[in-house]
Amino acid sequence: MFGRKKEAPSAQQIIDQQAAEPGRTEGLSGKGAPTPTRKAQEAARRRPLVPEDRKASKAAERQAIQDQRLKMRQALDTGDERFLPLRDKGPQKRFARDYVDARFSLGEYLMFGALVFVLVSLVVPASSDLMIYVLGGFWVMFLAVFVDVFILSRQLRKRLTAKFGELERGTVWYGSMRSLQFRKLRLPKPQVKRGQYPA
Repeated sequence: MFGRKKEAPSAQQIIDQQAAEPGRTEGLSGKGAPTPTRKAQEAARRRPLVPEDRKASKAAERQAIQDQRLKMRQALDTGDERFLPLRDKGPQKRFARDYVDARFSLGEYLMFGALVFVLVSLVVPASSDLMIYVLGGFWVMFLAVFVDVFILSRQLRKRLTAKFGELERGTVWYGSMRSLQFRKLRLPKPQVKRGQYPA
């Protein structure tokens, strides 16, 4: 009755007793095993700088690059925004492409005019009177293309500002340079018909 009281078990003894009982550690998430040391964690995360099978690694890398190029080539044909090159991405660039592709541009035929001028200059002597007319015709065409690109850039700037509010840097230049390319050789390929202007 007045005997010595039994000491209460310590927290460590309770944990050891629970761990000894079967099935006690199954429901405890992350318990029942010692925490790994920092050295062990770093060793588990460590990867070799040089892969063990270099040949297989190079083949896999080559295949990944080839797949990426194939997707990009298909995107240039279909206009898929996800795989387009960085210079062609974005809603403003798409709008500029569609607007340029919908209109007729004199710049499309500038390269053909330059080629005709070179061929004629090889055939016709420089001292001939005909050469003056050929040279004059080329400069008239060049001036007409310059005026057409100037008008296009103003229209494009106005449309882009009205639609998007803020004009993305380089978009007007992007559209102007596209107008100087022959329509069938443009990349990404035109996705609209002539006269089908974007809204």
